[in-house]
Amino acid sequence: MKISLALGQRRDISRQTALGCLTTNLALPGFGSLVAGRVSGYAQAALSVGGTILTTVFGVRCVVWYISNWSRLHAPQADPFAVLGQMWLAMRWAVLGIGIFAVAWLWALGTSLAILRDAKKPSPAPPRLL
Repeated sequence: MKISLALGQRRDISRQTALGCLTTNLALPGFGSLVAGRVSGYAQAALSVGGTILTTVFGVRCVVWYISNWSRLHAPQADPFAVLGQMWLAMRWAVLGIGIFAVAWLWALGTSLAILRDAKKPSPAPPRLL
């Protein structure tokens, strides 16, 4: 079986396929756009995967840092502003990953709405024959 990431011909898609692209983009930004034949899907998918990786890697590091510094952060004499500053330094890259994923998700949502707008309207039902 041969797998290719090449974008196929852009074609008219049905309303049902456009709704499938919308739901795919809501779950995995960019991949529904690729199914619809949109080049922007590559960038959306790259941003969403990159944001997910950043969030996961640095989120785990942040949780490990927080657990290892639990007693120091929750000490009665701890300065709350200093604690917040230290927490920000530990989690800023994870927050950046969330932001990158959010940009990809919003971009994919806009593309999905354009795909829905361009989708073929369902043909009216044929007249009933008596």
